[in-house]
Amino acid sequence: MHPLTPLLQGGIVLIVLFGVVISNMQGRIVSFLFPRDEVDEYAEVFNGDPVDWVLANNLWLAALGVIAGLLVLFIGWFYLSWRFHKFRISEADVEVVQGILFRKHRRAPLDRVQGVNLTRPFLARLIGLAKLEVVGAGNDANVPLEYLTTSNAELVRADILRLASGARAARAARTGVPAPRSHLLDTFGAGVTGLVSGAETPVAEPASVVSIPTGRLVGSTLISTSTIGLLLLAGLIFIVVNATDQPWMLFSLVPTFLAIAGVNLSQLLKSLRYSIAPTPDGVRVVFGLTTTVTEILPPGRVHALAVTQSLLWRPFGWYRVRLIRLSGKNINQGQVDQFTVALPVGKRADVEKVLALLMPDVAPSDWAYAFEHGAGRPLAGDPFTVTPKRAWFIRPLSFKRNGFLMHPRAIMLRRGQLWRSLAIFPLARVQSVAMTQGPIDRMVGVGTLQVNTVMGSFTGNLGAVDRDALLTVWAQAEAGILAAGNEDHTHRWGSTSAAGEQASAAGEQQAAEPRAAEPEAADPRAAEPETAAAEPGPQA
Repeated sequence: MHPLTPLLQGGIVLIVLFGVVISNMQGRIVSFLFPRDEVDEYAEVFNGDPVDWVLANNLWLAALGVIAGLLVLFIGWFYLSWRFHKFRISEADVEVVQGILFRKHRRAPLDRVQGVNLTRPFLARLIGLAKLEVVGAGNDANVPLEYLTTSNAELVRADILRLASGARAARAARTGVPAPRSHLLDTFGAGVTGLVSGAETPVAEPASVVSIPTGRLVGSTLISTSTIGLLLLAGLIFIVVNATDQPWMLFSLVPTFLAIAGVNLSQLLKSLRYSIAPTPDGVRVVFGLTTTVTEILPPGRVHALAVTQSLLWRPFGWYRVRLIRLSGKNINQGQVDQFTVALPVGKRADVEKVLALLMPDVAPSDWAYAFEHGAGRPLAGDPFTVTPKRAWFIRPLSFKRNGFLMHPRAIMLRRGQLWRSLAIFPLARVQSVAMTQGPIDRMVGVGTLQVNTVMGSFTGNLGAVDRDALLTVWAQAEAGILAAGNEDHTHRWGSTSAAGEQASAAGEQQAAEPRAAEPEAADPRAAEPETAAAEPGPQA
């Protein structure tokens, strides 16, 4: 790890707190170290200024010694904390060991890696550092590597993804030659502990397939339900103030205004500098203005997608794409996943590009077809199975939109009328499918379809579905989930691609090789009878 890691992890806060404590307790410290009469003299003569008192009593050498001792303690603690913070990348997992008095050992198996994130907080960016986080599967399963230089963090991330993909091991198994070991394997931070050398090292980034104008980002942030709610609340309070002649009630808006403004500003800063692009190891998503986060989402790590559109965004044709994945955060400690929005705001073409990147096994024409019928109002020839008319009162506003579509690769749920949404659940990531019926559902012959996956920002429940259609989709989903699970090899996504590359190269080499020349007969006339004898004669 970088030598400044302890300082960025909390050393600055510790120094500030130490200074505040010393400033507030200087009287008690002086009373503890010196006799009472000297303390009174110190307070009367020097008006509580410790510097004047130290200089007047010729104690500046002792003061410098105390300061030097404290600095030595701080530097020694930081040095030991840095030396005891080590990481190791092997062929099977990523390990981190840290702690001086209490040791902590964290390990993430490579075959369960859900992604590798690179976060650059504002202060760390100024000195060219970044922290890496290996996203694992499970609660509190992430393994952080903080802090590294930006260039070294990119190298470590590429090495982890290369090992997790299985491409290196697959090539070694086919060729019989041991795979070359990385310069980071079996080492504990060697080669990544260089001193700070200046500004952040520029890192080459692939071109984004989606570009979001700044005006659209600002407009989508302002045109939101929270902003409209604040305006309605302000209007109501203004009416009450005019009726009661109590202007102090306007101050009750200040906390609400600050809270909503803070949330909107945070969302705006997070959406700025957004980019999404394909890479050999998955989809690369970058977002954040002050704190920049770079996410690498390997293939097959998306458990669900949702295309949403509010009533306020409908005139502008704006949509948002959300996703569900295994984040590895500790839910018990209130940790939340930063990457839950794959596209903050975009047009239809942007949405189709993002969906094609996150689920590449679905044909682009299928995405266009699903978007046309699933994200908007129902059209002629609607392929979705919707709520029957006899159950319209269960979904009075959205019974014409409320429905599902069984795709060979996913289950699509269409819901909502004012707040439209199209939820997409890849069959290879579906945990289970359930059907439930309440007393009213049984009376009208409908039920609720439940598509269960990992916990996220939206669910897979669809109510008011015809009972016979539920039985049909349940059987189709069972067969589709089993087939998709057998075909899914994304836990080692590089091994399949490496095998395909080798087969393609072998085919090209075989096609390029000239065919062996056939031996010529010494006498062409001698070969004719053999040919004639070998060929079957005409049948009667």
